[in-house]
This record gives sequence, structure tokens and C-alpha cells, in this order.
Amino acid sequence: MKKTKEKVNLYELDNQYYSQGYKTIGGIDEVGRGCWAGPLVVGLVIFPREYINNEINDSKKLSKLKRDKLYEEIKQNAIVADTIFISSSQVDLENNIKTSTKNAMMILADKYKNRADAFLIDGEKLVSKDIKYDTYIKGDSKSMCIAAASIIAKVERDRYMEQLAKDYPQYGFDKHKGYGTELHKNAIIKHGTIANQHRFSYEPIKNLSKKK
Repeated sequence: MKKTKEKVNLYELDNQYYSQGYKTIGGIDEVGRGCWAGPLVVGLVIFPREYINNEINDSKKLSKLKRDKLYEEIKQNAIVADTIFISSSQVDLENNIKTSTKNAMMILADKYKNRADAFLIDGEKLVSKDIKYDTYIKGDSKSMCIAAASIIAKVERDRYMEQLAKDYPQYGFDKHKGYGTELHKNAIIKHGTIANQHRFSYEPIKNLSKKK
């Protein structure tokens, strides 16, 4: 008999902070880190302590329809639901996606440090003496507020890529969202790269760039 995987209670981790006396906690997560094109997007969500929504989960585990629905609910119910877009050009300038991710997370955490007593961050360790935060590997599968941050970042990035597809239909951005798929690779070989949208600091783009 096939065993079904029990769903993790995403409130368990968040509630540990409430039980320690924290009144508000914020979740921070990123989307688009491994993409060849399009922005890196970092999301931050702070919920009222009493807010409960058991449908919220890691954005990668949700359908597009479910993500879009939850996006609206998160926006309506959160104390803060914000994102920051880091362009491909900025990623290239910093020449290190880890640095770009940390910098974006730090900007958001600093912006809302007076709105949350602590931040739960997916994956990255920040350098800050005046911001209380903890890092969790695969935090979007462990914390409700991190999962919510992953949803708003994912939805807003996907919408950006869908709009980009209208400007550059030959690349299929609405299908692969800038990730390194075979469709994307073949489009680059055929049509070249797009300034300000492809990440030229990424080795695949360096190799696939087509000189006009």
C-alpha cells in the first residue's frame, strides 16, 4: 500500500516565535535565482498573528490557479506583502547571484524592520546587527510566512515574464519563465540574447550568445 506524505504544519515554526513573545514575524523568500533571463524577485510577508490559511504552501507545490488565488488573499490580509525586483543587469553588475539575493533580502528586511519583531529567511544568512532574523533551509516548506513570501514573489515574477513574452514572443518566456530549458536554449541560438533581460554573467548565456 502506497504511503501518502503527510503535509507539514507550516504554522508550527511560526508559532514557536509567537510562544517566545514575538508579536509579529515576517517571512522572506526569493524566486528566479537560477534563471537565465528576467529579474530576481524577493518577497516579504508579515501577517497578523491571528491570520490562518491552511492552503498556503511552498509556491513550487501549488498550481498557477491556486497561486493566483492565494496571491490575492495574501495581499488582502497581510500587514505587509511587498516585493523587490533585481534586474538581470544588476545581477550581472554584482556578478554573484548569492550577493544579489542577500542584498535584496537585506533591503526588504531593513525597510520593514520596524514592522516585524523577527524575520524568517529562506536559505540565506544576512549581515546585520540591528535586525533579528533566522535562516531556514527550504524555509518555504517549513514556515507559513516564508511560503507566503514565495507565492507573492513567484506570481509577480511570472506575470513579468508573461508580459515580456508579448514583447519577445520568439523566446517563449511565458512557457519557461526564463529558466534554462531546451526551448529557451534553442531560442537564444536562433535569435541571440536580449540586452537587459538575459544574465550575461551566467556561463550558459556567455556560451550561447549569438553575435549579430
